[in-house]
Amino acid sequence: MLNRKVPDVTFRTRVRDESIEGPNPFRWEDKSTADYFGGKRVVLFSLPGAFTPTCSTYQLPDFEKLFDEFKAEGIDEIYCISVNDAFVMNAWAKHQGIERIKLIPDGSGEFTRKMGMLVAKDNLGFGMRSWRYAAVVNDGLVEQWFEEEGFSDNCDADPYGVSSPQNILQNLRTRESAAA
Repeated sequence: MLNRKVPDVTFRTRVRDESIEGPNPFRWEDKSTADYFGGKRVVLFSLPGAFTPTCSTYQLPDFEKLFDEFKAEGIDEIYCISVNDAFVMNAWAKHQGIERIKLIPDGSGEFTRKMGMLVAKDNLGFGMRSWRYAAVVNDGLVEQWFEEEGFSDNCDADPYGVSSPQNILQNLRTRESAAA
């Protein structure tokens, strides 16, 4: 995965638009891989699903809490991607009080599939979802890769640790101090 370009896909997002009246002031907006990754150094993390226990209790909120520490290590943005639609991702961000992390909907799983991380989770009733992983991506190129062990369809476990924000932050700090 290292030094590999992230796949070129179009993401169907819903963005707030104050010109739209009523209870749902959002409109569709297509975003490209270049929009998200071009000219930026970002942390991308992917997880099996919005509103799931590990993702909601630890992974997403911890990235939000540690955002400033990532910025101090030269990270411009942090993205959470999941094989969920824009409605679910927006509702999850609102429910979690997320203000700094950008949630990217990969509703059809195209990005996840092209990253080689799409797995069946039929044993949980989820269908096709993302394996849990993270990456540091610099201008669209994977600079560091963090994949949870046990990658497989219908895995009985949900490993979490390698792709945790604490582990990624530690790796960024170690790498930066080694380069100095």
